[in-house]
Amino acid sequence: MPRKKPLVIGHRGAPGYRPEHSRSSYELALAMGVDAVEPDVVATKDGVLVVRHENEISGTTDVAEHAEFADRRTTKRVDGQALTGWFTEDFTWDELATLRGRERLPEVRATSASFDGGQPILRLVDLLDLVRRGSVEHGREIGVVLEVKHATYFASIGLDLVPLIERDLRAAGWADGELPLIIECFEQTVLGQLRARGIPASYIYLIESSGRPYDQLVAHGKRALTYKATVAPRGLNGLIGAVDGISVSKKMLLAHGNTIVADAHARGLKVFTWTCRPENAFLAPEFRGDGGKGAFGDYEAEWGVIARQGIDGVFVDHPDLGVAFFRG
Repeated sequence: MPRKKPLVIGHRGAPGYRPEHSRSSYELALAMGVDAVEPDVVATKDGVLVVRHENEISGTTDVAEHAEFADRRTTKRVDGQALTGWFTEDFTWDELATLRGRERLPEVRATSASFDGGQPILRLVDLLDLVRRGSVEHGREIGVVLEVKHATYFASIGLDLVPLIERDLRAAGWADGELPLIIECFEQTVLGQLRARGIPASYIYLIESSGRPYDQLVAHGKRALTYKATVAPRGLNGLIGAVDGISVSKKMLLAHGNTIVADAHARGLKVFTWTCRPENAFLAPEFRGDGGKGAFGDYEAEWGVIARQGIDGVFVDHPDLGVAFFRG
């Protein structure tokens, strides 16, 4: 029996070609045939959800060039890590709207960096509207994979993301079960909170290759289950009925002899993986080629190792390559 082809998800749009989370990045991903796109959401101080990979925005915007915001630069601890820069929660939406996006990895993606400075930050509601209109334009149903970022941290500073997400999903018509919606997070607590509010979605638990989830670390300290233990059979047993699946770092699926996909499927859990990228900088050493970090290596060989395990979804930065490989 032929294996079911996985969902191909435009990770932050099409960031192999345009600055991540920009309007043109998402529009390009839709045009290239993805099944869904993945926005990350963080909050402003006035409770607007914006689409950024992190709440620290110096690497993806021109905020450092705005003299009027120079005094906002600060150091904070986010999920236990010290970070210095500018943070979305210190700005109103009107202030963030004056910024323009830029390529996060210009040394790897010089072509994408050529689009720096041309596009503003998107709100979650902007992205939801963009996908809805894109589905009509391209004549196919396109989903959203919404990643909730730093939920425990934001709650600790008085910005509970749960009601903000519910507000925007309901306002945009994405909470009635008619449009394909997946909600994911590296913290299981917020997934349970959103599910309890009756948001119809598939709930996917994001899994790092090492460490512990921050919500569990805060609650239980070193007794908290590690991510690695979570994808062992006993850990997967604890996810049955709590989430619909897991999304694991591709490093875990490239580990020889792993049985994560089979173990999860045996328990009725879906398995996604992140992030399949063709550049040498992101490939496992054995698949890298000549030409430096930005050159493409033998990505098809690496992706083949992952595809043969029977994954249900895959995040890609180059949607055209991902669609051709995983759905070809």
